[in-house]
Amino acid sequence: MSSRLLTPTSSTSVSTVMTHPSVRRVLVTRMTAVGAGTHHPTRAMKPPTRAQGAPLSRSGRQCVMVNESWPETERTFDVDPATVLPTMLDVDGVARVGQAVEHELEAVYFDTVDLDLARRGVTVRRRTGGSDAGWHLKLPRVGDTRVEVRRPLGRATRTVPRPLLEPVRALVRDRPLVPVARILTRRQERALLDADDAVLAHVCDDHVRTEQLHVGDQRDEWREWEVELVAGDDTLLDLAEELFREAGARRAQASSKLARTLGDHLPPAPSPPLRKKELRRSTAAAAVTHRLGRQVDRLLAQDRRVRAGEDGSVHKMRIAVRRLRSALKTYGPLFEDAAATDSLAEELRWLGRALGPARDAQVLRERLTELVAAEPDHLVLGPVAASIDDDLRAAERAAREATLAALGDRRYFRLLDDLDELVGAPAFTAEAGKPARKVFPRLLHRDAKRLRRSVKEVRRAAGGEKRDVALHDARKKAKRLRYAAESMAPVLGRRADELAASVKAIQQVLGRFQDTVMSRRVLRDHGARAHADGHNGFTYGRLHMLEEASAEAAVREFDDAWARVSLKGLRRRLEA
Repeated sequence: MSSRLLTPTSSTSVSTVMTHPSVRRVLVTRMTAVGAGTHHPTRAMKPPTRAQGAPLSRSGRQCVMVNESWPETERTFDVDPATVLPTMLDVDGVARVGQAVEHELEAVYFDTVDLDLARRGVTVRRRTGGSDAGWHLKLPRVGDTRVEVRRPLGRATRTVPRPLLEPVRALVRDRPLVPVARILTRRQERALLDADDAVLAHVCDDHVRTEQLHVGDQRDEWREWEVELVAGDDTLLDLAEELFREAGARRAQASSKLARTLGDHLPPAPSPPLRKKELRRSTAAAAVTHRLGRQVDRLLAQDRRVRAGEDGSVHKMRIAVRRLRSALKTYGPLFEDAAATDSLAEELRWLGRALGPARDAQVLRERLTELVAAEPDHLVLGPVAASIDDDLRAAERAAREATLAALGDRRYFRLLDDLDELVGAPAFTAEAGKPARKVFPRLLHRDAKRLRRSVKEVRRAAGGEKRDVALHDARKKAKRLRYAAESMAPVLGRRADELAASVKAIQQVLGRFQDTVMSRRVLRDHGARAHADGHNGFTYGRLHMLEEASAEAAVREFDDAWARVSLKGLRRRLEA
């Protein structure tokens, strides 16, 4: 290993929620929220106030670095060693260029042995030197922007801080991280300032030397220029790029210094989604792989947001899980190993149940809060709203801890491994090699028959609990048919879209019915408890009655919605 390179030059129901066996587990690792992926590059970002003695990053942001995160917007350019950096005063809005400041940066990059992070455009590094020394996590780039998360350097040099990895735990799983590259950068940095001396951007002239650490002793070196926005906008980036191109620079081919360092050892990124035209002409196997791959991507994206506690993330992750499970059921006949796909569907069912209680408690709390608020004051006897709110918030907190425990379980990590294998190397039958437009109508018709049989069971149920169970089953079958129709619409066209819309209406009506099933259970429990404690349970009984009326209204709406669903001759119409 070269000493020259190693040394820098210089420096479900609410009852389920409350009694879930995992709710007593305590969450050990917490993290601050990471950006949700929405960024407006043209909007100036106001740096946080600097704490006394805290260092500043080169973009003017305070580096307290307890999982600090923000979006960074930049462009990088390849340039020949002898090329002269142009003056940036020709860029509109730039009134002055600051003095060049030189930094010697040393960064060690960490990844799994199989480079699972790099494959997804994620980097983890420990960097010394410069104004932002520390542990850095960079999430996948969207256009010119990516989110960066930071932690202090600390004492450890080869062990990545666990909180830093939480946003990408679904990629790392329980695999160890090892050093995969060392990158030394001699950087000259200049600030571009406006007439008020506000920093618009930083321009960096980097001389880079690299060494691979996980596959031998391969080295490389190059020069690159980088422009990172602070208070500037995309127009500044475009103007800077014009100047750079005139000077002989080229937009960098590699997505990052690490990607260039790894070179041919970088695993191929996941396949991009098929375009609509490609889907219409694709085989069933290609279309199914496309569907599964997109849903796995959504699941992985929501994993990060669930861990960060972002609003709506549990619901979105649960939907991704449901769509995956429905796809395995719908497209199951196209896979060679039916037992394996059935087993995977059961594991997805386990994950869905782990996510369910947190979402159910939230929906119930919001529904019952609105219900109580709509009541006249003289009909609300006692602290009804407070009692319901306290109980369901406690249920949400317990359910969230149970959810996070599940997301840290080996069972979850092995499920993700199996999903990767399914998408990366699916084993299909010969039937799947036929055009999707020929294969899909039969599969969709199969799901439609299941819904029809389920609705017949609803008709046979006289009422009470049997009818509730039958309606819940019809809702699940409607959801599966809707998901199937939506996934096949790019192949089958307008008729599949129309079917998905009509079945969605059934699913929504039955969803409202199911909400009343859970809310009535909560109201009954609260009313009984109020009575046992010597309080007046009148309001709980009244609300229960109102929810019964809502349930009956939903049943009537279901009848109307079902009448608008046309399943007769469906397969023939789809094949036409």
